[in-house]
Amino acid sequence: MRMLSIKKAPMVIVALCCAAVSLPALAAEYLLTVTRPNNLHIVDPAKRAIVRTINLPGDGIPGAIAVPKDAKTAYVLTNRMESVVGVDLDSGKPVFRADFSTPQRRVKGFFAVAVSEDGKELYVHQAPVQLGRSEYKVEDTYIAVFDTADGMTAKPRRTFPAPRRISLMAATGKPDHLIALGWDMYLFNTKTGKLEQTFPVRHWNRPGIGEPDVLAMWGTFEQARALSTPYFVAKTDVPPDSPEAFKAGIAVFDLDSETLKVKEFENATTAMFSSVVSPVARNEAFLVMNQLTKVDTDTGKLLKRKDLEQTFYAINISGDGKEIYVGGALDKIAIYDADSFEKKGEIQMPGGADQSIGWMRVVKR
Repeated sequence: MRMLSIKKAPMVIVALCCAAVSLPALAAEYLLTVTRPNNLHIVDPAKRAIVRTINLPGDGIPGAIAVPKDAKTAYVLTNRMESVVGVDLDSGKPVFRADFSTPQRRVKGFFAVAVSEDGKELYVHQAPVQLGRSEYKVEDTYIAVFDTADGMTAKPRRTFPAPRRISLMAATGKPDHLIALGWDMYLFNTKTGKLEQTFPVRHWNRPGIGEPDVLAMWGTFEQARALSTPYFVAKTDVPPDSPEAFKAGIAVFDLDSETLKVKEFENATTAMFSSVVSPVARNEAFLVMNQLTKVDTDTGKLLKRKDLEQTFYAINISGDGKEIYVGGALDKIAIYDADSFEKKGEIQMPGGADQSIGWMRVVKR
């Protein structure tokens, strides 16, 4: 092997050092969660610790959390579902606020908040009611589009009609596309407002399968780029007293391919509130409420189940697929091994404050 000359060696070492400095640092993963009365927490799951608590302005219990791809700003639905507040995750300062209601018109955003991947637009499904002196007039629902550069007094730049009962939304991998989950899944073009495609869920008309019951309130789709939710459904081709008469399943919408997959995996014996798809084994999903459950979304096989020490509403997963995070409901986040379901740690919320129905998102920073 040819050796470097003494004169050339220092130059090579300097070049290697410069190259190393120019390599991008590996982004660390953090959890975002919310607690009463109106706090956003940045959690380091590796250290099992809260690294920052941000007090959100306004009143009410925080809920949905939307984060763009650069993870610089978190947009939180708060003020009794009548405002979205955006906070800079480095400084903790508010940089955006949109108040929906006026004294004459009450407008609620029931969980469905999303942000474009480039962070330039915020989407909120809104349900308005005109407040008269002696009556309320219910108006049609719509999706309001905000420009996140509009700061602390943001108003919708445009709106477009959308069905009622939308509870989850996410930007897909295609420009200007937004998926919204209600009784069915609706794919919108956010620039034109056109409903481009409907993916039947309630109206799927599957032989022997009735209308599913879906409680889709928690958005945990960022790791696998898959929006998922448990559902429960009656079978119409068996006697009502049969063990097979009611099934549990999972619906998974791939945000990049814009395709929907549904699969029943067991007779309905336990409640499950939220789910997350593994970013490593994309046929595996984890579901939670009183138990932690793992299923194969291709075969419909129940892979693993563990009873938990308390109820958890929200679930998420690490980027390497090795750890499961469960939170929501009460005052802690618990961490489990994704293979063995062994509990690996927990993180207590400050002051024992509960997370209620708040989301739990993973960001890379």
